[in-house]
Amino acid sequence: AFADDTTIARLVAQRIDAAALLQKNDSWSAFDALGDLFKPGPTGTNVNDFRAILVQ
Repeated sequence: AFADDTTIARLVAQRIDAAALLQKNDSWSAFDALGDLFKPGPTGTNVNDFRAILVQ
């Protein structure tokens, strides 16, 4: 996810209780509501995807 100096203000503006989500270890819901999630590619992980083509 991406966070900056506007994150808390935007959560407050959307009436999202950041402290309650933090208590539940649920950062996903907060960042998803803000549209600030980093959503990786096909593997579903945040590591580099590797593709190879063998030409003979």
